[in-house]
Amino acid sequence: MMEFTLWDIARNLLLAARWTVLLSLIAFVCGGVVGLILLAARVSPLPWLRRVVVLYVELFQGTPLLMQLFLAFFGLPLMGIDVSPWVAATVTLTLYTSAYLADIWRGCVEAVPRGQWAAGASLGMTHTQQLRYIVWPQARRIATAPTVGFLVQVVKSTALTSIIGFVELTKTGTMITNAVFRPFPIYGMVALLYFAMCFPLTWYARSLERKARVGQHR
Repeated sequence: MMEFTLWDIARNLLLAARWTVLLSLIAFVCGGVVGLILLAARVSPLPWLRRVVVLYVELFQGTPLLMQLFLAFFGLPLMGIDVSPWVAATVTLTLYTSAYLADIWRGCVEAVPRGQWAAGASLGMTHTQQLRYIVWPQARRIATAPTVGFLVQVVKSTALTSIIGFVELTKTGTMITNAVFRPFPIYGMVALLYFAMCFPLTWYARSLERKARVGQHR
Protein backbone atom coordinates (compact mmCIF):
# COMPACT_ATOMS: atom_id res chain seq x y z
CA MET A 1 0.00 0.00 0.00
CA MET A 2 1.37 3.39 -0.98
CA GLU A 3 1.80 6.03 1.67
CA PHE A 4 0.06 9.35 1.03
CA THR A 5 0.07 12.24 3.44
CA LEU A 6 -2.98 14.46 3.71
CA TRP A 7 -1.10 17.14 1.80
CA ASP A 8 -0.24 14.70 -1.01
CA ILE A 9 -3.89 13.74 -1.36
CA ALA A 10 -5.11 17.34 -1.29
CA ARG A 11 -2.45 18.47 -3.76
CA ASN A 12 -3.27 15.72 -6.25
CA LEU A 13 -6.99 16.41 -5.99
CA LEU A 14 -6.45 20.14 -6.50
CA LEU A 15 -4.30 19.47 -9.55
CA ALA A 16 -6.99 17.17 -10.95
CA ALA A 17 -9.64 19.82 -10.31
CA ARG A 18 -7.90 21.97 -12.92
CA TRP A 19 -8.96 19.51 -15.60
CA THR A 20 -12.52 19.48 -14.28
CA VAL A 21 -12.64 23.28 -14.53
CA LEU A 22 -10.99 23.33 -17.97
CA LEU A 23 -13.30 20.65 -19.38
CA SER A 24 -16.33 22.48 -17.97
CA LEU A 25 -15.28 25.80 -19.50
CA ILE A 26 -14.53 24.29 -22.91
CA ALA A 27 -17.84 22.40 -22.97
CA PHE A 28 -19.74 25.48 -21.81
CA VAL A 29 -18.14 27.93 -24.25
CA CYS A 30 -18.20 25.61 -27.27
CA GLY A 31 -21.65 24.36 -26.32
CA GLY A 32 -22.80 27.97 -26.08
CA VAL A 33 -21.56 28.73 -29.60
CA VAL A 34 -23.29 25.65 -31.02
CA GLY A 35 -26.34 26.43 -28.91
CA LEU A 36 -26.65 29.90 -30.46
CA ILE A 37 -26.57 28.36 -33.94
CA LEU A 38 -29.22 25.86 -32.87
CA LEU A 39 -31.31 28.66 -31.37
CA ALA A 40 -31.25 30.60 -34.63
CA ALA A 41 -32.36 27.46 -36.46
CA ARG A 42 -34.98 26.65 -33.83
CA VAL A 43 -36.77 29.99 -34.24
CA SER A 44 -36.26 30.01 -38.00
CA PRO A 45 -39.32 30.43 -40.22
CA LEU A 46 -38.31 27.19 -42.01
CA PRO A 47 -40.35 24.26 -40.55
CA TRP A 48 -37.91 21.53 -41.63
CA LEU A 49 -35.01 23.34 -39.93
CA ARG A 50 -36.97 23.67 -36.70
CA ARG A 51 -37.78 19.95 -36.80
CA VAL A 52 -34.10 19.04 -37.22
CA VAL A 53 -33.18 21.09 -34.13
CA VAL A 54 -36.05 19.60 -32.12
CA LEU A 55 -34.81 16.11 -33.01
CA TYR A 56 -31.25 17.06 -32.01
CA VAL A 57 -32.37 18.46 -28.66
CA GLU A 58 -34.63 15.49 -27.93
CA LEU A 59 -31.83 13.08 -28.79
CA PHE A 60 -29.34 14.56 -26.33
CA GLN A 61 -31.89 15.31 -23.62
CA GLY A 62 -33.59 11.94 -23.95
CA THR A 63 -30.50 9.74 -23.64
CA PRO A 64 -28.16 9.39 -20.63
CA LEU A 65 -24.94 11.36 -20.83
CA LEU A 66 -23.08 8.20 -19.83
CA MET A 67 -24.38 6.39 -22.93
CA GLN A 68 -23.33 9.34 -25.08
CA LEU A 69 -19.81 9.13 -23.64
CA PHE A 70 -19.69 5.38 -24.29
CA LEU A 71 -20.82 5.85 -27.89
CA ALA A 72 -18.20 8.53 -28.51
CA PHE A 73 -15.32 6.68 -26.85
CA PHE A 74 -16.09 3.06 -27.76
CA GLY A 75 -18.33 3.49 -30.81
CA LEU A 76 -16.20 5.78 -32.98
CA PRO A 77 -13.15 3.43 -32.95
CA LEU A 78 -15.41 0.73 -34.43
CA MET A 79 -15.81 3.04 -37.43
CA GLY A 80 -12.05 3.55 -37.67
CA ILE A 81 -11.97 6.86 -35.77
CA ASP A 82 -9.62 6.69 -32.81
CA VAL A 83 -10.39 9.18 -30.06
CA SER A 84 -8.70 9.90 -26.75
CA PRO A 85 -10.68 10.24 -23.52
CA TRP A 86 -10.05 14.01 -23.68
CA VAL A 87 -11.51 14.34 -27.19
CA ALA A 88 -14.46 12.06 -26.45
CA ALA A 89 -15.28 13.93 -23.25
CA THR A 90 -14.94 17.37 -24.86
CA VAL A 91 -17.06 16.57 -27.91
CA THR A 92 -19.76 14.76 -25.98
CA LEU A 93 -20.11 17.43 -23.29
CA THR A 94 -20.13 20.16 -25.94
CA LEU A 95 -23.01 18.54 -27.82
CA TYR A 96 -24.84 17.76 -24.58
CA THR A 97 -24.43 21.34 -23.36
CA SER A 98 -25.48 22.85 -26.68
CA ALA A 99 -28.75 20.89 -26.67
CA TYR A 100 -29.72 22.13 -23.21
CA LEU A 101 -28.60 25.71 -23.77
CA ALA A 102 -30.49 25.89 -27.06
CA ASP A 103 -33.63 24.75 -25.27
CA ILE A 104 -33.14 27.16 -22.36
CA TRP A 105 -32.56 30.07 -24.70
CA ARG A 106 -35.51 29.12 -26.91
CA GLY A 107 -37.78 29.46 -23.90
CA CYS A 108 -36.29 32.87 -23.14
CA VAL A 109 -36.75 34.04 -26.73
CA GLU A 110 -40.37 32.87 -26.68
CA ALA A 111 -40.88 34.85 -23.45
CA VAL A 112 -40.27 38.07 -25.41
CA PRO A 113 -43.65 39.43 -26.60
CA ARG A 114 -44.43 38.62 -30.23
CA GLY A 115 -45.06 42.30 -30.80
CA GLN A 116 -41.30 42.83 -30.69
CA TRP A 117 -40.92 40.65 -33.79
CA ALA A 118 -43.67 42.62 -35.50
CA ALA A 119 -41.96 45.90 -34.59
CA GLY A 120 -38.76 44.71 -36.23
CA ALA A 121 -40.63 43.53 -39.32
CA SER A 122 -42.31 46.92 -39.61
CA LEU A 123 -38.83 48.49 -39.82
CA GLY A 124 -37.98 46.27 -42.75
CA MET A 125 -35.67 43.97 -40.79
CA THR A 126 -35.10 40.37 -41.85
CA HIS A 127 -35.91 37.54 -39.44
CA THR A 128 -32.24 37.20 -38.51
CA GLN A 129 -31.93 40.93 -37.85
CA GLN A 130 -35.04 40.90 -35.67
CA LEU A 131 -33.55 38.10 -33.60
CA ARG A 132 -30.11 39.70 -33.37
CA TYR A 133 -30.97 43.33 -32.70
CA ILE A 134 -34.38 43.28 -31.02
CA VAL A 135 -35.40 39.93 -29.54
CA TRP A 136 -32.12 38.41 -28.34
CA PRO A 137 -30.94 41.47 -26.32
CA GLN A 138 -34.21 41.25 -24.36
CA ALA A 139 -34.10 37.45 -24.07
CA ARG A 140 -30.48 37.58 -22.89
CA ARG A 141 -31.47 39.32 -19.66
CA ILE A 142 -33.97 36.55 -18.95
CA ALA A 143 -31.51 33.83 -19.95
CA THR A 144 -28.55 34.88 -17.80
CA ALA A 145 -29.67 33.26 -14.53
CA PRO A 146 -30.70 29.84 -15.95
CA THR A 147 -27.57 29.79 -18.12
CA VAL A 148 -25.29 30.29 -15.11
CA GLY A 149 -27.34 27.73 -13.22
CA PHE A 150 -26.83 25.19 -15.99
CA LEU A 151 -23.07 25.68 -15.75
CA VAL A 152 -23.32 24.01 -12.33
CA GLN A 153 -24.84 20.98 -14.05
CA VAL A 154 -21.98 20.93 -16.56
CA VAL A 155 -19.37 20.97 -13.79
CA LYS A 156 -21.03 18.05 -12.03
CA SER A 157 -21.51 16.14 -15.29
CA THR A 158 -17.75 16.08 -15.88
CA ALA A 159 -17.55 13.42 -13.15
CA LEU A 160 -19.04 10.91 -15.61
CA THR A 161 -16.04 11.27 -17.90
CA SER A 162 -14.03 9.27 -15.36
CA ILE A 163 -15.83 6.18 -16.70
CA ILE A 164 -14.01 6.47 -20.05
CA GLY A 165 -10.65 7.10 -18.38
CA PHE A 166 -10.47 10.89 -18.41
CA VAL A 167 -8.38 11.79 -15.38
CA GLU A 168 -10.29 14.61 -13.70
CA LEU A 169 -11.30 15.11 -10.08
CA THR A 170 -13.48 12.02 -9.62
CA LYS A 171 -11.08 9.72 -11.48
CA THR A 172 -8.15 10.98 -9.41
CA GLY A 173 -10.13 10.41 -6.21
CA THR A 174 -10.83 6.82 -7.30
CA MET A 175 -7.16 6.20 -8.16
CA ILE A 176 -6.00 7.51 -4.78
CA THR A 177 -8.68 5.48 -3.00
CA ASN A 178 -7.51 2.31 -4.76
CA ALA A 179 -3.97 3.06 -3.57
CA VAL A 180 -4.61 3.93 0.08
CA PHE A 181 -7.97 2.20 0.76
CA ARG A 182 -9.47 5.21 2.56
CA PRO A 183 -12.58 6.01 0.52
CA PHE A 184 -14.53 8.10 3.02
CA PRO A 185 -12.02 10.92 3.64
CA ILE A 186 -10.87 11.00 0.01
CA TYR A 187 -14.33 11.09 -1.53
CA GLY A 188 -15.29 13.56 1.16
CA MET A 189 -12.53 15.86 -0.07
CA VAL A 190 -13.68 15.31 -3.67
CA ALA A 191 -17.21 16.30 -2.69
CA LEU A 192 -15.94 19.43 -0.93
CA LEU A 193 -13.99 20.47 -4.02
CA TYR A 194 -17.09 20.05 -6.21
CA PHE A 195 -19.03 22.09 -3.68
CA ALA A 196 -16.36 24.80 -3.74
CA MET A 197 -16.66 24.98 -7.52
CA CYS A 198 -20.45 24.84 -7.74
CA PHE A 199 -21.67 26.85 -4.76
CA PRO A 200 -20.43 30.26 -6.00
CA LEU A 201 -22.15 29.60 -9.34
CA THR A 202 -25.37 28.56 -7.63
CA TRP A 203 -25.30 31.63 -5.40
CA TYR A 204 -24.65 33.88 -8.39
CA ALA A 205 -27.51 32.32 -10.39
CA ARG A 206 -29.92 32.86 -7.47
CA SER A 207 -28.72 36.45 -7.13
CA LEU A 208 -29.43 37.04 -10.82
CA GLU A 209 -32.89 35.52 -10.45
CA ARG A 210 -33.69 37.84 -7.57
CA LYS A 211 -32.53 40.85 -9.54
CA ALA A 212 -34.59 39.76 -12.54
CA ARG A 213 -37.71 39.43 -10.38
CA VAL A 214 -37.13 42.87 -8.87
CA GLY A 215 -36.70 44.34 -12.34
CA GLN A 216 -39.97 42.78 -13.53
CA HIS A 217 -41.93 44.37 -10.64
CA ARG A 218 -40.64 47.87 -11.34
